[in-house]
Amino acid sequence: MKETVELALIPENKYSEYRYSVIFKAYKWDPQVGDHNTVAKHVVLMDQETVARLETWAEQLSEETMMMEEALIRRPDLAKKLGLPGKIIRSLDRLSGYDRSKNIRLMRFDFHPTEAGWAVSEVNSDVPGGLAEASILPRIACGYFDNCESRRHIGEILLQAFEKRVVKGGVIAFVHATSYADDRQVMQFLSDCFDEHGYRTVFAAPDHIAWKDGNAVCIIEGKEGPIDGIVRFFPLEWMTNLPRRPDWRGYLDCRTASCNHPVAILTQSKRLPLVWDELGIDVSAWKKLLPETRDPKAVRPQDGGWIYKPALGRVGEGISIKGAITEKELRRIEKMARRDHGNWAAQRKFESRPLTDANGEVYHLCVGIFTVDGRSAGLYGRISPFPRIDDRARDIPLLVLKGGSSIERQSGGI
Repeated sequence: MKETVELALIPENKYSEYRYSVIFKAYKWDPQVGDHNTVAKHVVLMDQETVARLETWAEQLSEETMMMEEALIRRPDLAKKLGLPGKIIRSLDRLSGYDRSKNIRLMRFDFHPTEAGWAVSEVNSDVPGGLAEASILPRIACGYFDNCESRRHIGEILLQAFEKRVVKGGVIAFVHATSYADDRQVMQFLSDCFDEHGYRTVFAAPDHIAWKDGNAVCIIEGKEGPIDGIVRFFPLEWMTNLPRRPDWRGYLDCRTASCNHPVAILTQSKRLPLVWDELGIDVSAWKKLLPETRDPKAVRPQDGGWIYKPALGRVGEGISIKGAITEKELRRIEKMARRDHGNWAAQRKFESRPLTDANGEVYHLCVGIFTVDGRSAGLYGRISPFPRIDDRARDIPLLVLKGGSSIERQSGGI
């Protein structure tokens, strides 16, 4: 079967209705970033074989990633090469008791269609976003297209993972930057899902959690007491700037079931490929799908075939893709990467294969594949007129064709 990955427009006379549904039903409280509308007017239609292939790759990558984390716990000398903050490096010994079976491991792998096939650009290993968008947007969009279906609901799969480790009625703490609406919307989505299935939930900042005999305890006034599970949506490297008490390092050797355990920071780094060959782990899927990665000092700027990424960059920030950013920003990034190379990575540039809609507009696509405990758990799409998928990108539903590659649109269509 010929691969189908194409853009289709939400019917123009239905877009306003669709956008309101996304905002109020899909927890999309940040539909505008500056002058940019982040709710796409499109959907992406994909055939089942392509989706299944990406999901299989994501599961292979997930298993290799978890194996690398466990190996890095035993090799702090290699972890020092990842560009992690010094406070984290000095605390890595507290990860020694990590047991993946007692925690919930959530990741998102970002795939891109390229002129040479599919490539993965990175894993969002520590605190991946897009959970509500992956779960609810496709279900809403299916109402405008026949012969399509949504994939998996990441919220329901995370709930099932917690049900294996935390009894009903237990308290789940949703840890995030509590003053940011775009973080709260993620936590609200998951909290509502857990509330509906018999769990008690509490919204907490990282320093609202204290530790007793290695177990998490909530210290919020009026909500004091033991915590049975943690969902962390606060990057670990940000925690190093928190006040000394309560001690953020308690997350590292916490006995409370966590998603994600801080071990995830070890594979969040874009410099991870630099230590692959020293870990003694089979990472054949990573080597097949990720473009070659080097230390910036090993790359000559005049070669032109490389992009730079901050080791712990997020949401596409700091990536030096020519044509997607200004020349001034490009020069600034290149200067920083060469001067502070230990906190950056150089990745061989791939040529993104753009998609063209019915109006002739061109967009670049990123397909995020979630995994939970190594199994595929949902699809998250973003498109951008630029090859860099950053905070200007628009969230887009990924719909899977039920049968062949024929596409039928609802009445009142394009």
